[in-house]
Amino acid sequence: MLSNIREQWFSNVRADLLAGLVVGLALVPEAIAFSIIAGVDPKIGLYASFCIAIVISFVGGRPAMISAATGAMALLMVTLVKEHGLEYLLAASVLTGILQILAGYLKLAKLMRFVSKSVVIGFVNALAILIFMAQLPELINVSWHVYALVALGLAIIYLYPLLPRIGALLPSPLVCIITVTILAVLFGIDVRTVGDMGELPDTLPVFLIPDIPFNFETLRIIFPYSVALAAVGLLESMMTATIVDEMTDTPSDKHRECKGQGIANIASGLMGGMAGCAMIGQSTINVKSGGRTRLSTFSAGLFLIVLVVFISDWLKIIPMAALVAVMIMVSISTFDWNSIKTFNSNPKSSNAVMVATVIVVVATHNLALGVLTGVLLSALFLANKLEKDVQIDKSFEGTVRVYDLKGQIFFSSSEKFMQGFDFKENVDDVIIDLTHSHIWDVTSVAMLDSVVNRFKKAGTNVHVRGLNEASSIMIDKYGTHARI
Repeated sequence: MLSNIREQWFSNVRADLLAGLVVGLALVPEAIAFSIIAGVDPKIGLYASFCIAIVISFVGGRPAMISAATGAMALLMVTLVKEHGLEYLLAASVLTGILQILAGYLKLAKLMRFVSKSVVIGFVNALAILIFMAQLPELINVSWHVYALVALGLAIIYLYPLLPRIGALLPSPLVCIITVTILAVLFGIDVRTVGDMGELPDTLPVFLIPDIPFNFETLRIIFPYSVALAAVGLLESMMTATIVDEMTDTPSDKHRECKGQGIANIASGLMGGMAGCAMIGQSTINVKSGGRTRLSTFSAGLFLIVLVVFISDWLKIIPMAALVAVMIMVSISTFDWNSIKTFNSNPKSSNAVMVATVIVVVATHNLALGVLTGVLLSALFLANKLEKDVQIDKSFEGTVRVYDLKGQIFFSSSEKFMQGFDFKENVDDVIIDLTHSHIWDVTSVAMLDSVVNRFKKAGTNVHVRGLNEASSIMIDKYGTHARI
């Protein structure tokens, strides 16, 4: 027990604390921006990010993954806040958490196995593009000083780790933020700062129960929003967990993560925050800065609230250019550049799925819709491939006509299956050999029944052979004429 706690919390203390500080700094403008998107006060997003990060560090299923308020979730809240107000949003956040805990117990994370690699790559690339696009407002119609500071920040991020001896002392994003801030203050450079993003809270969040009537009408209002928030939150969290698994070469418990996200969102709603989920951008910053254990996630939330509430005067002077440089680094690191290099050598169907996922996510800013599009396209391409692979070879064994079926027989390939038989051929006996095929569904059984029945009506004796156990069970259960 103690060894497990040490491994998950205290096996990488120095790097985790420094990574947490970098993430905490990066979370501030993000949380404020997402609050603005949702139409609520900046403190709602900041409180949410603090609560979710702290809680998920204890109950989540993926160490070193950062969860907080996110843009994907904020977009779903706009109408609810506009039409019913903040209190209903807090209640919806609590209900979102309850639904996510239920999803965890129902083990709905298993659905991730239906998400192909092409969809994951499309998801990652789309997020990288969205992260970069989110920085554009800070780079348009600004003075040359901003571009100079961003360029300097990027140079520090990529060159500092190459320096001998000192290159490994601090995470390069932290060195970037400190250096750019000091230069901006020393030379009095007039650029937009964190303090210009919005008013920061000066108190810690407090426990409160949403001030709304607890009746069916309230449930009717918040339930649709909570379902959407729960689905998008879990989808983004599961996808991010998969990506962090690959980055760190360590496994995660996705069922536990579902429950953890639910508990964290309940805590956020009861502490005056909005619902959130895992963040691929901040998770990438954390891992790239050396974060590996739960301590990095915990310290990110802790540093966030300390920075915002207790030393906000220091926080407010950080130039947005420094944080833009960090987020551009995240965008570059997140994008799967290998998908561009191998584009021409990849199957066209895989490329189509990836590109479609990217286009839908970027166009709609709806991660769930993009992933759903990718999954559906993957299924269609797979069905088309399996259908094309179906083959029926004809031969004679003496005077008996043999139809040798090869491939997967299911609803999509059933029509091709039917077309492979010659019902007008003048033979007395027919063998349908299924040794090299598999019957998958009721449609296929019905089609096989139809084939056998047509041969019988023509006065031809039919024998079905080579059935594997699963196909035999399907035919015995749902077939009529093929039971021979």
